[in-house]
Amino acid sequence: MLRTILRSGVRSLAVLALSGCLYTMSSGGGLPSHVKTVAVIPFENETASPDLTSELHVELRKTLSSRLGLREAPESRATAIIRGTIIKYETDVPVAFSADPSRATSARRKLQLVVDVEIFDQTTGRPLFERKGLSGEGEYAEREEAAGRKLAIQKVIDSIVEGAQSQW
Repeated sequence: MLRTILRSGVRSLAVLALSGCLYTMSSGGGLPSHVKTVAVIPFENETASPDLTSELHVELRKTLSSRLGLREAPESRATAIIRGTIIKYETDVPVAFSADPSRATSARRKLQLVVDVEIFDQTTGRPLFERKGLSGEGEYAEREEAAGRKLAIQKVIDSIVEGAQSQW
């Protein structure tokens, strides 16, 4: 009887393992198999904040390597190119105020970052992912804009990665 239970358990585990493999293989989760290298072109910046371009560029390069497994390459040799435009950066949108004047943090604020982005496949000559008006928001304490900007940039990058993965 114990032997029958063990066999049944082993069969069940094998079925689960195989179905898990089939699910992950068919559910998308990345770019086409020929896309192995990427060139991240610094985004054009239509805002008054010049530091945004470099901050977004650095974080995007780090994330693509770690989350999508892409290697960096020069634009001329990359199989994919990521390019875009920073179209809006709005800061100091009030979120909450403290009624207690003795508190160090008297207000919460948020900022919004909006970009247009494209991941272009140089092998096929077609866009793999394209989004206009992709936005990310970040809340921050008064006089802590850099922390809010970091959150907004990370949300934009997360949306880019998720968008790229969902296409396949």
